[in-house]
Amino acid sequence: MRITNTFFVLGAAYVLGQQQEDSSSIIYQLSSDPEFAFLLEEYMSLSNGGGANTGEVLRLASQITAGDFESWYSEFKYMADSLHKKADAIDKKRFPVSARDAYFRSASYYRGADFFLHSNQSDPRIFSLWDSALADFDTATSLLPSPPFRKNLTGDGFDIPIMFFPAATVGHGNHNASRPQERIPTVIVGSGYDGSQEALYHSIGRAITERGWNYVSYEGPGQPTVRRQQKIGFIPNWWDVVTPIVDYLESRPDVDAQKIALIGESFGGTLAPMAASREHRISAVLAIDGLMSLFKALTSQLPDALNNLFASGNSEVFDETMLGIMNNATVPTQFRWVIAQGLWSFNTTSPFEWFTRLSKIALDEEIVANITCPTFVGDGEHDTLAGSGQPQELAAALGSLATYNQFKQDLGAGEHCQIGTEAQLAQVSLDWLGDVWDGMKLPNNITGGAY
Repeated sequence: MRITNTFFVLGAAYVLGQQQEDSSSIIYQLSSDPEFAFLLEEYMSLSNGGGANTGEVLRLASQITAGDFESWYSEFKYMADSLHKKADAIDKKRFPVSARDAYFRSASYYRGADFFLHSNQSDPRIFSLWDSALADFDTATSLLPSPPFRKNLTGDGFDIPIMFFPAATVGHGNHNASRPQERIPTVIVGSGYDGSQEALYHSIGRAITERGWNYVSYEGPGQPTVRRQQKIGFIPNWWDVVTPIVDYLESRPDVDAQKIALIGESFGGTLAPMAASREHRISAVLAIDGLMSLFKALTSQLPDALNNLFASGNSEVFDETMLGIMNNATVPTQFRWVIAQGLWSFNTTSPFEWFTRLSKIALDEEIVANITCPTFVGDGEHDTLAGSGQPQELAAALGSLATYNQFKQDLGAGEHCQIGTEAQLAQVSLDWLGDVWDGMKLPNNITGGAY
């Protein structure tokens, strides 16, 4: 590596290390590595929706070596395999709930085992783990009282995998009578930079169906299943992902076409509003958390030297530098993972290409001006990922269409996408959505989550 590149690596490591030290979660940490701690918190939060157990995640935390990617993989894989074997041994006809819950958890841990593998895009575990996760999740959902179904919709040069959960699928074991002739409000939910639609079921999907609404999750280019099975990275024209879903929902007799909402979580806080700027059949948008530009959020945390190198257009040196950072074990985990995940999800091996394409997936005043429906903008008080005032910026650009809410850290809800306090997120955001559909006048600012 060139001497100048070594300087950039060390500078990046210093700045990201300072950033992580200063902004690490004020929730009790499960690892001395801030990124590991955040991810362990995220997997523990799946317990709120049946996708994990707290004791299992605490056990993982006690065994994983901080900053060691292979340790993370092996412990998550061990837990997933162990629960999978337990689930397989259960008599599913006699004890469907026990089998279902075990398969949901093993699916989550298989997804977790994959998380830090993407710096080597040819690693076969990236694909085998996902196959195991999908198989166990599908087995679990087949044991729900009203199972969902998967469907691939045709997009512009790609397929869009969706899961449709009917409103009758509620809770763990409860069952409302099916209402096939009734047109029901329907919520479409998509994740972002790395999240899967399977995880969304545990974080917000169950809460949607429990409110008597249909729930539809999806993935587009760059997201886990599409990236693996179709080898397509993220695209800026996200309306081309969402519009075929709306087309399909309008054709269903159990969907109220006047009450279709769109939720975007994490990077989806950019993607969902972007889709709504062209797809005007959406009756409400929820950006959790609001994010104008992930590119700006990332570059705001980088050394000026690295940003200047990208701006210079010297792709060869920028690529060499960024790949050196990604493969340098002394660099903070968060920065190494962001690069690896970026290359993977954009289906490229060039950091310069990744950065260039990422910079084009952003909201601006012109795009936001084309949104015509009420929009909920969430903001975690301690969200260091969206951060930098971007939720407030999005709300301001939306003007009277926006309802801005800051979730507070003193109630544990200040993390990115309210990880760990999914009940608070559902209460505030979905109550807001219910009021939109009921035609009620909404406040523009509900800071504190007291909606």
